[in-house]
Parts: sequence; structure tokens; C-alpha cells
Amino acid sequence: MSEIAPVTTDDGFPDSPASPPAAGAGGRARGSWPLFVAFALVAGVVAAVIAAGFLAESLALLGIPDPGPLTTAGLPLVRGAAVVSTCVAIGSFLLSSFLVSPRVDVGVFEDSRLFHRHARGDARRLREGKEVLDEDSAHGGPADTLDAAGIAWKYRPGQDPLVQALKGARLGVDGSIAARTGAWACLVTAVLALLLVPMYLSDVSGETLGTAIKPENWSVALGQVSTSVAFVAVAIIGVITGVGALLSTRWIMQPVWLVGAFFLFVPLGLEGHSATGGDHDYGTNSYLWHLLFVGLWIGGLIALIAHGRRKGEGMETAVRRYSILAFASAVGMAISGLINAAIRLSFSDWLTTGYGRLIAIKAVAVIALAGFGLYHRKITIPQLETNPVLFRRIAAVEVALMAATVGVAVALSRTPPPPPRIPDINTMDIQLGYKLFVAPTWTNVWTMWRFDIMFGTLAILLTWAYIWGVLRVKAQGFDWPWWRTAWFIGGNIMLLVTMCSGIGLYMPALFSMHMVGHMILSMGVPVFWVLGGPITLWREAIQPAADGEPGPRAWLGVLIDNPVMRFVTHPAVNTIQFLVAFYGLYLDSIYSFAVSEHAGHLGMNFMFLISGSIYFWELIGVDPAPRRTDPKIKLMWLTFSLPIHMFFGVTLMMLQTVLAYDFYSTLGLPWNPDLLQDQLVGGGVAWASGQFPLLIVYIVIVNQWWTDDKRQMKSYDRRADATDDADMAAYNEMLAAMNQGINPEADYYDSDVRNSPRNNPRDS
Repeated sequence: MSEIAPVTTDDGFPDSPASPPAAGAGGRARGSWPLFVAFALVAGVVAAVIAAGFLAESLALLGIPDPGPLTTAGLPLVRGAAVVSTCVAIGSFLLSSFLVSPRVDVGVFEDSRLFHRHARGDARRLREGKEVLDEDSAHGGPADTLDAAGIAWKYRPGQDPLVQALKGARLGVDGSIAARTGAWACLVTAVLALLLVPMYLSDVSGETLGTAIKPENWSVALGQVSTSVAFVAVAIIGVITGVGALLSTRWIMQPVWLVGAFFLFVPLGLEGHSATGGDHDYGTNSYLWHLLFVGLWIGGLIALIAHGRRKGEGMETAVRRYSILAFASAVGMAISGLINAAIRLSFSDWLTTGYGRLIAIKAVAVIALAGFGLYHRKITIPQLETNPVLFRRIAAVEVALMAATVGVAVALSRTPPPPPRIPDINTMDIQLGYKLFVAPTWTNVWTMWRFDIMFGTLAILLTWAYIWGVLRVKAQGFDWPWWRTAWFIGGNIMLLVTMCSGIGLYMPALFSMHMVGHMILSMGVPVFWVLGGPITLWREAIQPAADGEPGPRAWLGVLIDNPVMRFVTHPAVNTIQFLVAFYGLYLDSIYSFAVSEHAGHLGMNFMFLISGSIYFWELIGVDPAPRRTDPKIKLMWLTFSLPIHMFFGVTLMMLQTVLAYDFYSTLGLPWNPDLLQDQLVGGGVAWASGQFPLLIVYIVIVNQWWTDDKRQMKSYDRRADATDDADMAAYNEMLAAMNQGINPEADYYDSDVRNSPRNNPRDS
């Protein structure tokens, strides 16, 4: 019998056998690379034209000669194109991850809904005081009785048929094309980023590009030009993400590449106007949020246009999902942009300075783009099924305006902002972004407040998402334990207060306060979070996916139950990652680098939160982890870690050299603290604070052990009643035989040898 060849599309990818024909398949599918190039050129040309208008002013302020047109016109052109290609990468991976479906058998969706109904039914019976049995544990005998923890484990996300299918699912035709587009866009961004390295050296030195691009000058660029260093980081991220995406065909890797594409923006968010001078903590954090929303809004729309031009399947679902992201991104981009502009502009500067006028133009463009979004919601989306061409045409004009707005933004990065009205900037402003006037005390750390745009916003968003989940669950007729809500919101309040109070203000300036914040972020907030069970709540709040459309409920399941999380939550690995994240940071060279940069502070704080959340989730979390660890094993590893925490604190207290001395000594704090004594206090905080939370966790795990033993005893009693205690009778029979001098093990072995085929050739 000859093999049947798979059906393929014009792109050469096998079509999904479970998928219906694409809507509008009778039309001609078209490629989108010419559009991508056009959008990149629009952004680059607009940036170059505007930058040329401010060239003389910029050169005069910097006091450098004109480096020539290849730099003055080429740099904004290339940077604008790089921003657009990054947006293409983000949007393409967004499409392959969450806007179109991978290849999943349709029957899995009904199995997943049935799984969800069974889970809710068992949970309801338990709340009503009825007995819930685990039929899978019967093995010929009576089934075990399930408690709340047993039900949570039986119906853990990893057992959901749709989650299991997604973990091994391959991309469909549309997802494969989008992923390949995102990969090549990352590689294009990497090439453009490398081209910008000598361009920025030429820009700041006044040398021509022909001189700056010589190999011997690259070391100068990387040693003296921070923007060149940032673009080298962009190139490295682009190559890793692009090559990785080209080599992978499974859906589970697409969110990873999406995160990698977002990281293309991060180095750029940590340099430039926003990262320098006073209030640069506000400038950097707001700019990072701004870039996140830019990537989602522009990139997502570009990906949808490409998806529509190739007659991709599921356009209605993709547009519906994107429209929610687009609205949130538009609001977030506007707010973050206003915050960023307010740092450097007074009200009168908006129309009286070149920088202010560019900000005003960008604001008008964002308002116009919001109008396009409203038009889509009212006109084009309702007609999407009958008139898809209208959506694509309007969206193409919208993206062209977006690209022009990107060009304005790139020109802003090359336009000098107006000088501050009161040039009162000292070392603290440059290093921290703000001034500190008095030493911290037990009282003033609670009276000093400065909202942290990164972590304060994160705390607010998580609280909103959790309350939304609680309300959705209650609207469906189910209860959610109030104490879990209290735990999770308490953790967010702890995060908000820590980062926005005097603790957060003094964390970058004093080692002792850094250690206070470290302990709260790694051992306080995560404990509250994992006891709130947010993943369980959100999975209950979100309805199971419709046929052919895996949704947020399944995505959350894959997030916490996948091969990587299964490896990380192994007790040994989990303990090691927590200890390394906890203490490896304080090797002098690593800590000195991290504490001296705003990026280092952000990275440390995120690492503390993530590492602590994974660690305590595996130990005491409400959300079921991918593997079920015996409480005795947990206690063993926790006992192993306790003396290490103590040793670290004592070691810090005994050090006679100051960690990151070059940074702390140059801050110029008015009260002139004793840095070695401050480090001694920090070591004491690490010693005392590190022990107390772990002792509480120790008690919780002992209680888990006791509860687990009770459950096992109850199961044993049920089995004994059902079998007339057959296990005990067999045990007593064995003891009686041993009392008579018979060795049961030898008898078993002898009978096994006598009955073997070698000793019974007739039976062989």
C-alpha cells in the first residue's frame, strides 16, 4: 500500500487534519514581508527627518563635530527599523503562542471539560460534608477517602487532558509561519543592533562611521559607550531567540520565545534619557512598561495583518483576543508615556521646546491610534466574518501611523530634553534617582513614601486579578475561602509597602536595608502568595476552552506543570536554586555590579520574588506542584538548609571588608554611615530573619506529615474493615511461622527456585 502524502499549503507546511478550511480560503494568500519592510522604512525615515531638524542643536550642546550623513541620518533610520523588527518578533510569537491554536485533537477539549466538571463535583460534595472516594486507588480493595488536598492533587493541572495535549502539541500551519517570521525578525534585529554599535561610537565621538566601524574601535565602543553595550546585549538576545525559535516546532516553546523577544527591548529601556539624572528610577521603570505595551500593541496588530493576508484560520478568535490586549496596551502606554514625559518637562515646556513639541506630536498620534482602535471595535470587528478586507486595510493604515509614531519616539531619544529649572542634582540623584536626607529609623521608614512604578504597579495588578477571580468564582455559584484571599492580598500589600515606603527607598543606599528588603521579598511575600492559591483560583474562574481554542485556563496549567517546573520543584533542585539565588548573589564582584546599576536592582528584586515563590510553592503551596513530595522528604531538605542560612548571616557579621564599597562610599549620604557597621547589622538581619520564616514553614510541614499519616491510617482502617483485616492476619501468620523456626523468606526463595523452568524442564 502506498503512503498517503499529507495535505500541504502553499507555504509547504502540513495542514492540520483536525482543522476546518480557512475562512476565505478561496482568495489568494499573500506574503507580508514587503509590508514589514515598508513599516520599518516609515519609522526610520520619520526618525531621520526629525533628527535632522535637531542636529545642529544637539551637536552644539555636545560640543562634537558632525560625524557625517551616514551617522546622522543612518543611525535614526536603522534604530527605527530595529524597533519595528522587534515589534514584528513580539507580535509573531504572540500570535503563535496565544492567538492561534496549535494542533490538538478536538476530542481533548470535551475530555478537559469533563475533567473540570468532575473536579467541581467532588469539591462540592466535600463542602457538603459527603464522602469523596478516589476510585483510582482501589486496586481491588476499597477506595481511599479524599480530603481537600487529595482532591487538589487528583485534579491537578497536569492531569487535565488539554494541558497534557498542549505540552506535546506541535504548531499548526499558521503558528509555524508566525514562529518562523518571529525568528527571522529577531535575527534581523540582531544584525541591525550590531550595525548600531559603531554608529553610536561615531555619534558620540564625532568620527565618521568609516572610522568608527574599524575592528580596533569596537573595543572603544564597548568600553566607553553605554548605548553600544546595550545594543550588543540586544544582538545576543536576538541570536539566541531567533536560532532557538527556528529549531523548535512545539507550541510549549513559543511563550519562551515571546519572552525572549520582549527582552530585546530591555537593554534599550535601561539607557538613554530615562536612565540618567534625577528621578531615573521613575524614568526607567515607566519606560520599561511603555516598551512592553508598545510591543504588544504594534506587534500584535502587525501579526494580525500578516495572518489575514495569508488567509489564516481562526481570525475571529485572534482578533477578539488581541482587542483585549490592545485596549490594555493603549491605556498602559498612555499612562507610562505621560509619567515619563512629566519627569523631564514642565507644563510650559510642552509647546515651547523642541523636545516638548515632539512629545505633543507623539501624544496626538497615540490619541489618533486610540480612535482607530475604537473604529475597529465598532465597525470592522463586527464585519470581520463578512468583510475581512476592511479590517486589514484599516489596520495597515493604523500600523503605518504606529510606525511613524515609533519614528518620533526614536527622534526623541536623539533630541536633548530641556535643562531642569533647578539644577540641584548630586551623586544620590545620579546613582539612586532621588535624595535621602536622614538616617533610617524604626519610625521614619513608615513615613517616607515614593511609589515604585515597577513593583507597586505589579502589586496593584495582581490584587485586581485576584479579586476579579474571586468575583468570577462566586458568580458561578462557588465559594472561595476568605483566608486564601487574605493571604494573597496580604502578600501584595507587603510588596507594595516594602517597595514604596522608606524600606524601598533605603534599599539601594544601605546594605542593612537591602537585606531587610531581600528577606521580605524572598521569604515574606512569596509565603503569602503561595498560601493564596492564585493559579487554582484563576483556573476555577476561567471557563474551559471551546473546541479548537485552548485558552488561559489551559495556558496556566502548562505554566505550572511542564518539564522545566517538574525539574525545578524536585526537592534537591529547589533547595539548591533557593540557596544559590539567596547567597550566590553576595559574591563581592557579582553584588558590586548588581547594586551599582538600576538594572541590577530590578533584576535582584525579581529574582528574590521568583526564587522564593518557587521554593515555598513546592514546600507549602496551595496550588498543586508538578510532583508530590512526601512531607518527610521536605523536612529533610528544609533541615539541611537551616544551618546554611545561619552560616550566611554569621559570615556577613564577621566580614571585615565592605561589599560594594566603591558604590556605597560614593553616594555621599548626609549622615555619613559606618559602612562596616551597617554590613554587620545586615548580617544580623539575614541571620535572624532567615531562621524565623523557615521555622514557621517547618511547623507547617510537620502538620502536613501528621495530616498525611491520618489520611493513610483512615485508608488502612477502611481496607481492614472491607477485608476482615487480611493484612494483619497474614502478618500474624508470618510471625507464628517464624516462632516455629520457619524462615518465610527462605521458604519463598526455595519455592521460587523449585518452580523455575530450569528445574522443571517439562514445563519449559
